[in-house]
Amino acid sequence: MIASCHIVGGKAVGGAELFFVRLVNALAMRGYPTSAITVEHGGVSSRLRPEVVQTHVAMRAVWDFQSRWQIRRALRKQPPDIVQTYMGRATRLTSLPPNRQPIHLARLGGYYDLHGFQHAHAWIAASPGIRNHLIKNGFPVNRVFHISNFVPPYQPSATADLQQLRRQLAIPAEALIVTAVGRLHPVKGFDDLLSAFASVPSTIDARPVYLIVVGDGPLASQLQHYARQLGIDRRVCWPGWRDDAGRFQELADLCVFTSREEGLGNVILETWARAKALISTRAQGPTDTITDRKDGWLTPLNDPKSLAAAIELLLRDEALRLELATNGCRALATRHNETTIVDAYLELYRKLQIT
Repeated sequence: MIASCHIVGGKAVGGAELFFVRLVNALAMRGYPTSAITVEHGGVSSRLRPEVVQTHVAMRAVWDFQSRWQIRRALRKQPPDIVQTYMGRATRLTSLPPNRQPIHLARLGGYYDLHGFQHAHAWIAASPGIRNHLIKNGFPVNRVFHISNFVPPYQPSATADLQQLRRQLAIPAEALIVTAVGRLHPVKGFDDLLSAFASVPSTIDARPVYLIVVGDGPLASQLQHYARQLGIDRRVCWPGWRDDAGRFQELADLCVFTSREEGLGNVILETWARAKALISTRAQGPTDTITDRKDGWLTPLNDPKSLAAAIELLLRDEALRLELATNGCRALATRHNETTIVDAYLELYRKLQIT
C-alpha cells in the first residue's frame, strides 16, 4: 500500500492549505499510510485527522537550513514512497536524491516562479494552464501531470443561523446579497469589484443590494477607504478572515470572483458546492474551469464596467441564477468530486513508482 508524506509551510490557511488538508485526510480515511510535515500550532496541523502522523518543522523561510535538516531526518525515520510538497517554501526546503525512492512530487496551484521547483522528480498542476506553464518553461512533459482540486459535500446551515448572520451584518431580510471571498491582495482584483459595485443600482426590484467581502490581507484598510470614497461603504460588509466563509456564500444571491491571476480558484468550487450562481473574471484558472454562460458568467479582466453589467443582469434574473447554480453543482459532482480526484492521485503515485 502506497505511503505518502505531505509537506506544507506556513501557519495561515488559504486555498492551497485547505486542499492539503482535504487530500491528506481523504487518503488517511481510505486507510493509506499518510503522514504530514507541518508548522506547529498552524491552521493546517489542527485540521488533520488523528491518524495522520505529524512532524512539526518551523519552515521559517526558504533558506532555513535547520528546517531542511529536520525534514530530511523525518523522511529518513519513516521513509514514504511519495513525498508531496505544496507551494514554494516546502518544495525548496525538501531536497531528495534523484532516481531513487522516495519520489518528490511538487504540487503547484498557481503560476509561481519556477526556479524553486526544478529539483523535484515530478510535478502536479492544479489546472491545464499551470501544466502548460511548466512545460513551456522546460519541464519534461512526461513528468508533469494535471489533477484538479475537490471540495467535499457540505452540510447546509440552518435557516435560523443564516438569518442571525444576516442580522449581525445589519443586512435587511429583503436585500439582495453579492458575496466575494479571498485574500485582500492586489492580484485578487477587489478594487475592480468595488468600482463595479458602485455602478450597480442600490436597489433592484425594490430590494436593497449589499456586498459582503470575506477576507483579510495587506489591502484591507485601503479597500475600505476606497469604498468610502465611492460612497458605498454603508452597503459593503467586511467580516474579515473567517473559517466559516462558506456561510457567507450561503447568504448570497450571487457570488463574484475577481482575480487578475489565478491557478484554479478554489472559491469557484466552494461556490458551486453551495449551489450559488457565479461571476468570474477571465483569469487563466477560471477560464480553464468554468464553461461560460453555462456554469458561470465570465467577464473581462480589469473591466469594472462589464463586471457591473453582469452583476446587475444576474441580480435581475433569478431564473438565470438558478440555471448557472444548477450547472455549477453538476460540474462539481462530475469533474471535481473527492472520489475522482483522490483516485487520480493514487493512480499517479502508482505510475511514478514503476517509471
